[in-house]
Amino acid sequence: MKVTKPVLSGCRSYHLSKLIANLVCFIHSDASFSPDAKPKWWREITQSSNHGDFDANSTWSDAYGFNLKIADLGRCRKVEEARMVFDGMSQRDTVSYTSMITVYLKNGDLQRAERLFRAMPTRSVVAESAMIDGYAKANRLEDAQRIFDEMPERNVFSWTSLISGYLRMGRVEEARQLFNQMPVKNTVSWTTMVMGYARNGLIGDARVLFDQMPMKNVIAWTAMIKSYVENHHLDEARKLFNEMPQRNMYSWNIMISGYLDNGRVSEAIELFKLMPQKNTISWTIMVSGLARNGLTKDARDHFDQMPIKDIAAWNAMITAYADNGSMTKASELFNLMPERNIVTWNAIVDGYAKNGPEEEALKHLVLMLRTCYRPNEATITSVLTACSSMLELMQAHALVISLGFEHETSLTNALVTMYSRCGDVDSSRMAFEDLGSKDVVSWTAMILAYSNHGYGNHALEVFGRMLRSGAKPDEITFVGVLSACSHAGFVEKGLRLFDSIGHVYGLEPKAEHYSCLVDLLGRAGYVAEALRVVNQMPPSKRDEAVLGALLGAGKLHGDVEVVRQIGEKLIELEPTSSGGYVLLANTYAALGKWDDFALVRKKMKERNVKKVPGFSQIEVRNKSRVFFVGDRSHPQVKEIYAMLLETLLPQMKEMGYLKDNPSGLV
Repeated sequence: MKVTKPVLSGCRSYHLSKLIANLVCFIHSDASFSPDAKPKWWREITQSSNHGDFDANSTWSDAYGFNLKIADLGRCRKVEEARMVFDGMSQRDTVSYTSMITVYLKNGDLQRAERLFRAMPTRSVVAESAMIDGYAKANRLEDAQRIFDEMPERNVFSWTSLISGYLRMGRVEEARQLFNQMPVKNTVSWTTMVMGYARNGLIGDARVLFDQMPMKNVIAWTAMIKSYVENHHLDEARKLFNEMPQRNMYSWNIMISGYLDNGRVSEAIELFKLMPQKNTISWTIMVSGLARNGLTKDARDHFDQMPIKDIAAWNAMITAYADNGSMTKASELFNLMPERNIVTWNAIVDGYAKNGPEEEALKHLVLMLRTCYRPNEATITSVLTACSSMLELMQAHALVISLGFEHETSLTNALVTMYSRCGDVDSSRMAFEDLGSKDVVSWTAMILAYSNHGYGNHALEVFGRMLRSGAKPDEITFVGVLSACSHAGFVEKGLRLFDSIGHVYGLEPKAEHYSCLVDLLGRAGYVAEALRVVNQMPPSKRDEAVLGALLGAGKLHGDVEVVRQIGEKLIELEPTSSGGYVLLANTYAALGKWDDFALVRKKMKERNVKKVPGFSQIEVRNKSRVFFVGDRSHPQVKEIYAMLLETLLPQMKEMGYLKDNPSGLV
């Protein structure tokens, strides 16, 4: 059990976080940075490139040179510099317009490409084909089709671009009609259709078309193999792979990756050994694939054998160690890395956030900022989950705001949850209400925040707002609302909500929902009905939580027979776990059944079942302090027990938290 200290009321935590963020923004404003102190990501954006140093009169004197310069700048993603060259030309030809349009399209600026295309004095088949491809990739098929229909002449690229667009949108029949109308088809056209069929789940049609291809190059063979792999037809993929007249490294990598993605590790290792030549990608596929399959040692063996280790391989190994909880090894690799990227930092931060110690996650965030790497949403989400104190959470919230992520849904969802865990429901509410775009996770997080803190009415009110907004609740949402009904005593409403899980929303009730239902009935005194639910529910969902809820109901209402019956089932379910024994023993103790209590303790001893000691955790002056049951090692143990016995126990008893015999405290 974790006990948190009282938090600032009236949403002050939330507002203080905003104040901290404003101070951070002021401290790190442009005025406070020397040019060399700017973050790397900022310098890369604002720094001039040599490509931009252009003199129209001194270097290039003809349209051909200008066009080459535009294309070169486009490849370097220097779009504005390319436009400066284009605007500085005294004479432009069709190639100039086409080059600039292509630069815009390659850099994802369809709108400016469209404007320039309309301004072209004379259109070319290349420009028209480029626009068809741009429209198709933006899913604007009507515009692509309009240009295609207006073209006086078409080339293979224009046909193939439009066909690819229809396939991408799932309009397979229209793509096939266009393909049949093509006057001339090349290998790219055939391969586009094959892959399009496969992406739309028509793997049989893809194979028929593949067999009809007049000429198949290695790309076509690999495309068909990739289609089989993506549709999990690995045996067919391997058969085709064996039939290939010629293979390249991409073919080998696709086949090996397919085996690893589908858990067929031994076949992947066998094929990797047969591979005549391996590149860095091949090694990285093996390392990451073995790691994903839980074979961390084998992954490390391959990693150590790599002739050249790329950053993806390093990241795969760090992630593998973090997933296994081996943060010492993950940290060793992290420190050895010659180069890091955002994926590296996220892997180490997330690893410490999940495995601890949590302060290491925050320490690595600070190191990341000092190294001038800008955190992204994944980084901050990991950091939020690592916050164990209100101060840390407020600092992380301030960072969210200063980085401009304040209105990102996933991050705000994490804030709602973490403020709730720290006991500050008001700040959870403020973060939730400030969020413009709420998804099902947002609504569920707020419902759980209210429910976990006993505000059943508020939780149900948020649930009503959620339904009115059109959002569809999921399984976790129903855990929150059923728990809220249980704590608020809304039996009829809870029964209706449980019934709606399957009948209205088409979801299958999980063990957690049955546990909430049993708790709802048990708390309200309907112990017999709760027992009936347990006996009638699917056995596969009758877990420790469900039986524990019924045991609690029997304890609450003094039903010894239910306690005995369910307690035995609980022990049978987990015979080597201390949880069932302890819960049953404590229930007998609370009911004064000391002979039964002694029998359970004797059974634990005979079966050598060890009880994990209970503990409480509190936060004092931003430091977490843990107290185990029976632990008297603290230097102020006398003062602590004096306060417990003289002050806290009488207050707890007066407020109804303790009965006359607080046996559970010892």
